[in-house]
Formats: sequence, structure tokens, C-alpha cells
Amino acid sequence: MKRLLTFISALLILASCCTERGPKTEWVVDCNGGGDFTSLQACLDALPSKSPVWRTVTVKEGVYNEKITIDVYKDKLTIVGEGDVKIVWDDHSGKTVDGYTMTTYDCWTMSVQADEVHLQNLTIENSAGRVGQAVALETRGDRIIIENCRLLGNQDTFFTKDYVARIYVKDSYIEGTTDFIFGASTTVFDNCEIHCKQNSYITAASTAERTIYGYVFRKCRISVADEVTAMYLGRPWKSTGRTVWMECYMPEQIRPEGWHNWGAKDREERSFYAEYKCYGPGADRSKRVKWSHELTDEEAAKYTLENIYALKIGSEQYRWPWDGTFNKETPITE
Repeated sequence: MKRLLTFISALLILASCCTERGPKTEWVVDCNGGGDFTSLQACLDALPSKSPVWRTVTVKEGVYNEKITIDVYKDKLTIVGEGDVKIVWDDHSGKTVDGYTMTTYDCWTMSVQADEVHLQNLTIENSAGRVGQAVALETRGDRIIIENCRLLGNQDTFFTKDYVARIYVKDSYIEGTTDFIFGASTTVFDNCEIHCKQNSYITAASTAERTIYGYVFRKCRISVADEVTAMYLGRPWKSTGRTVWMECYMPEQIRPEGWHNWGAKDREERSFYAEYKCYGPGADRSKRVKWSHELTDEEAAKYTLENIYALKIGSEQYRWPWDGTFNKETPITE
């Protein structure tokens, strides 16, 4: 009996210590063996699901040849690179693995399917080359911040997949060839470099009809590779696609007409493509397509994060309000 009481007492002390310490909230991934895991995916798989508090995964410098999925249960998560961190995979549409042929919807290098995810200081690359659709980063969750990241690829580099989702990209670099920023999510790009590698189209928005805002580029810079001579700012993947460029630098390689209707006349009437106070040799609107718009000062003033990410936009209702920031001390709870 005395031994049993001693054992129970020890368990109670251990439980008390664990309670005081709280749940583990920080992990380190190091491909060279100096952390909790050598694989980022192994770390993500081990994280507790549906955490009530924010967690941080620090990824040490190195190349991680992995296909990464942040599943829907791994929300309230920061993944931050320390040094030069590269996450690389080479899937692409048409590639067959174990009898299955991939499409645009599953050829990503990283897929963020959870809500409330903050990616910092990461390079995410699809290294398949110019073989068709090959996604580097796919997002499906709501309230996702991508900060100081590099998204590298060719066609379809960045896929903002979900209709009911808000994404904030800032101080980042995105490169590609055709439609390399595409999808349905409401997404703001602040102070980013958008690098064009081939004559084609930068954006292909598929914004839902019920959504007021689609892609909004603010104070970004378009750059081009040496061989590029003619780029469109965008074309509507779906007929109600929406894209706006505001106070962005545009090089001379931007086509005078600016926008393309994807060969469908009705998309000229249902889509919304606009510019506001952009500058550079490619920003001249005198020869733009007639169905594009120049925002007035009054219209442009509405393009704030608070308005773009509001709880209800048009007829679309989000679960939570958002202003493009996270208060990680007092996270949203059910």
C-alpha cells in the first residue's frame, strides 16, 4: 500500500509540473540533426491538432526535399525559417506516381489547408521546370500570412485555391511564367516583387461573383527576365475574376492593352480589372482595353485591409473578423 501511495503521489507531482509548464508550443526542425526533427513534414504530423494556443516551428538553414501538407487541424501555427531555408519538390500536372496522374490540384510543393497560419522567411520551390502546371504553394485556409518568403516556379506557381479565404502576402518575391498567381481567394500583396520569366500572363483570378475583392497588389514591383518582351497583367480564369494594381511599378514589357479576356467576350462585362496611380513605362493607360478601369481617389481609399478582409464582403460571410494581423497572445477560439 505504501508503494502504491508513493507511486500515486509521484504521478500527481508530475501532472502538476506538466500543468504549470503548459503544452509544448515550440519545435525546431533541422535537416542536419540539431533539432527535434530532421523533416518538416514529420514535425507537422506530430503536432497536436486543434490547439487552443499558437505554436512555432523554427526551421534551420538547409534544403528540405519534401512535399509538405499543413492539414486542417494544424491551425494557429507559425513556421519561420532561420537562415536560407528551401523547401523543394518537383510534382507537376501529368506526372504519374503509383498509377495516379497528377493535376493542378495536387501537384504542389506545400499545401496550407489550415486556418491561421503564418509563414516567414521561407523559400518554397517547385523544381519541375517548364513542364506545364507545377504549383509551389497552394493555400486553402483562411487568415494566412506569407511574409518575407520566396515562391519559385514557372506555370501556376502560387494557387490561392479556396473561395472563402483571406490571404496576406507581404515583402515577398513570386516568380513564374504563365498564370503564376491564380485562384479564388481574397488576397492582398503588399510591397512584393512579381517576376515574369516568359511572355504570358501574371494573374488568373477566379474570384467568386459574391466576393467584392479578389487580388489586390499594393506598392509592388513587376520585374522581368531578359527574354521577356510582352506581359499581360492578368486574365479572368473565371468570368467574375477581379484584380487591381495600386501604386505599383510596371516595366515597359507590360503590354499596352494590359489585360486579356481569355477569349470570352462575356468576361469583359463580368470581371473587374483596374489600376490606380501605377508608374513606370508600362503603366501608361492610354491604350488599355476599354473594359478595364482606373480607380478614383475615392474608390482607392476603400482598399484598406480592414475593408478587404471584413467579416462580410458582398454576400460572403466569414467566421471571424480580420485585419491582416495575428494577436498570438489571445488567439481566436471557438
